[in-house]
Amino acid sequence: MKNRQTSKLSLVGSVSLGTGVMIGAGIFVLMGQIAELVGGLFPLAFLAGATVTGISAYSYVKFSSVYPSAGGVALFLRKAYGPGTIAGAFSLLMYVSMVIAESLVARTFGAYTLRLFNVENTTLWVPALGVLLIAVAYVVNVSGNTIIERTANITAIIKILGIAFLALAGLAVAGWPSNQIWSEPPPGENAISGFNFVAALALSILAFKGFTTITNQGADLVKPERNLGRSIIISISICTVIYTILALSVASSLSVDDIISSKDYALAEAAKPVFGQWGVVFTVLLAIVATISGVIASIYSASRMLAMLSSMKQLPKLYRGFRNPALVLTVGLAMTLTIAFDLTRIASIGAMFYLAMDIAIHYGLLRYLRKETGANAFIPILAIVIDVVVLAAFVRLKLDSDPLVVGVAAIGMALIIIAQRLFMTTHTDSQGTMHMDMEMEMEMEKESMNMDSKQMDHEHDAQSPQDDDSRS
Repeated sequence: MKNRQTSKLSLVGSVSLGTGVMIGAGIFVLMGQIAELVGGLFPLAFLAGATVTGISAYSYVKFSSVYPSAGGVALFLRKAYGPGTIAGAFSLLMYVSMVIAESLVARTFGAYTLRLFNVENTTLWVPALGVLLIAVAYVVNVSGNTIIERTANITAIIKILGIAFLALAGLAVAGWPSNQIWSEPPPGENAISGFNFVAALALSILAFKGFTTITNQGADLVKPERNLGRSIIISISICTVIYTILALSVASSLSVDDIISSKDYALAEAAKPVFGQWGVVFTVLLAIVATISGVIASIYSASRMLAMLSSMKQLPKLYRGFRNPALVLTVGLAMTLTIAFDLTRIASIGAMFYLAMDIAIHYGLLRYLRKETGANAFIPILAIVIDVVVLAAFVRLKLDSDPLVVGVAAIGMALIIIAQRLFMTTHTDSQGTMHMDMEMEMEMEKESMNMDSKQMDHEHDAQSPQDDDSRS
């Protein structure tokens, strides 16, 4: 039991994983995409996104304090809606949005890494480098919680200090952004549109959505009833400060047109006028560290969620022919998305999936579990209203600019709902009762103990290398 306890994540490790997912892509690639919509107001869009995320986080903190588990959002939805199609479909939306985030981070890694070299064929090399990063993240994840936490702690310190230095030094050298940039519209617009600003919140919220992966740490975190909520609040606070300062620094160094033209590597381009070529190198190296840690942390959380969905009988039993099938499936899907879509479309699809799931979380808390969790009704109602308005504005915007993205997202949601409903019929009797009456808490505990046992076997494989039977 002592060995099992020492393998648990600490609060610091949990915050490191949370910020690792959030900082891994949001600030490095979404800044240019947001500037395309709101022009010079993009720093305010990040700040508004942080405010909306803070309101949204209330429901997750309340759920986490009562139902801490490896299932995270999947368990929250199950508790709210009961076993069945609704809980399973929205859980899968969350899972897919997490995998989409992994591919977004992976392609960001490729886009920034290529800034170190004079490579013309970015169409080939960006996804290739992204796939390579996902493969490396897989190796780290099969190494166990201890390796994951050490990696997360080290990279979190490097990128938080590095980005803080980049932001503060940029403001010190370039000064505060001029008043002119605040009114600078995006290309092709005569003025900054309030509608575009609301739609852009979908992307700025996406930059913070990594906090939801913290909810999947319930089986691996010390004192999860208390520390899950603390970790969520601390991670969002850290990222809010970093994003705002860095956005202001970029606004002081580049025009809106320059930010948009280099939107896949905007931070590296912003460092050039202030620090020269060495600034570009420093920013690229920082982005590499951030994206590596982001993919590692996101794959960890997403694979744990997929395994729990299978344990809850919301998905078919995962194939046990190899170790940790949930991790393998997550990595395979992330690689596929990395190859198939560019950064802008990946971000857009991920935002729509996430907002749809987020609405379900708030409604579930408000309608079914408000008394059990002690939640205040006003906050989830406010979160639902904001999510609906932002999602509607973003979909309307994309229908005009890139209808393919809306089509892919709609088809994806429909396939998830249909597949989930068809699977539910496989264990529904003639009276319409779904036989899913497993002891979830026991299954979660068993899953956690199995993970820790595998980790200890791995750490002592020099002593008994054949003990980790392939049956697991």
